[in-house]
Amino acid sequence: MLYNFLLVLLIIDGLVLAAVVLLQAGQGGGLASLGGGTTDLVMGGRQAVTILHKASWITGGLFMALALFLSIAASSRAIGETEVQRRLRQQAPAQQPIPTAPLQTTPAPAPVPPGTTGATGSPTPPPPPATPPATKP
Repeated sequence: MLYNFLLVLLIIDGLVLAAVVLLQAGQGGGLASLGGGTTDLVMGGRQAVTILHKASWITGGLFMALALFLSIAASSRAIGETEVQRRLRQQAPAQQPIPTAPLQTTPAPAPVPPGTTGATGSPTPPPPPATPPATKP
């Protein structure tokens, strides 16, 4: 309720601010005054403060204050889940992550049959396979 009220006020204030700024007379010169002349001409010099000038400052300040209050109201506003968020939460448990094994940086040692250790206690390589004796025909 407060959020909607502040939003309507902000929109109305923005429209009034735009109208007030557009109704003001130009300072004269614009960017063309940058080419030469005195510094008074660049900023337009000192002019009388009109009701439109005061209104633009008031509506501009009100616009900034309303924007601040609206952001505070929006952050404290409880927003429920959307249908898309509910669907994504339901699909997330169905997709199991692929388990990954830790990377090995050194090759694994070859399996050693039990009881085959050398004199130093380190495993000895298995003997080469026996070749059958050659027979003469």
